[in-house]
Formats: sequence, structure tokens, C-alpha cells
Amino acid sequence: MRLSLRGEYALRALLVLGLRYDEPQVRIQAISDQQNIPKRFLEQILNDLKSAGFVQSRRGVAGGYRLAKPPEDITLAAVVRHIEGALAPVSCVSEQFYEKCSCPDESRCAIRSAMKEVRDAIVRVADRITIAELCRRTRDLQQSPLDPLDYVI
Repeated sequence: MRLSLRGEYALRALLVLGLRYDEPQVRIQAISDQQNIPKRFLEQILNDLKSAGFVQSRRGVAGGYRLAKPPEDITLAAVVRHIEGALAPVSCVSEQFYEKCSCPDESRCAIRSAMKEVRDAIVRVADRITIAELCRRTRDLQQSPLDPLDYVI
């Protein structure tokens, strides 16, 4: 699995909406400015996330976007699957986007077996991490002091 720029921007936009979940709406310009995402590209991404049920929008002067459900109900796996497709590194081990392998014997393929383990690990982590968890991590990282190894001498 490789996260595209579109996938990264989608997660960053959802993170902003999660951090500001208590607000009625967040203007698209605020998300664009805060995350340095081109506004036109962000509009396309948010429309896609809206059609998938991750966000809601409201037009007008007081308009903007908000999460369609609580941040703890939106998983990384669900968002990445929607934006990117399969979480699996090869299509023959994908549970939701399976495609027949080109190898001679799928059931005895060592590479497929290893890639299935990789897929399982990715799914296990991505299903566990929610937008709420990303928000918690963001707050924790913003409050933690710099690691002494981060200082430039």
C-alpha cells in the first residue's frame, strides 16, 4: 500500500475536521491554509469524502465542512480504502479488491503468503486507528518537548 497525495490530503483534512469537531462548520479556506493544500484539489477531495459519508457540507456565508460522524467512528482503513482502494500490497491477497495472480500456483506461492502477512498487519493497524486517535496523537505531539537529539548543534 502506498498513500497518494490525494490520500494524504484526505487524511489531513479529516484530521483538521476532527480537531475542530466541536465547531458547527470549518471553512474550506481554513483547511487549505492550515494544511497547505491547494483549495481546488481540496474541494474535489472533500466532495469525494462527502459522497462516501465521511463529511457533511453546508453552503453559504456560515457554510463549510464537518465530520458526518464522530471522529472515533472513522477509521484510517475506511478512508484509505475509499481513496486508494486495496490496503494489500498485491491484488491477489486483497480481501475486497482481489484479482487473480499471474503466478502458476496461487496456493503455494511463497511471495503471496508473505504479502498476505503484510496485508494482515496493515489492516490490523489501519482498522484500529481512528480520526480521534490521530487527533489525540496530534495534541500529544504538539505538547511534547523536543527530543534532545532533535537539537541542531
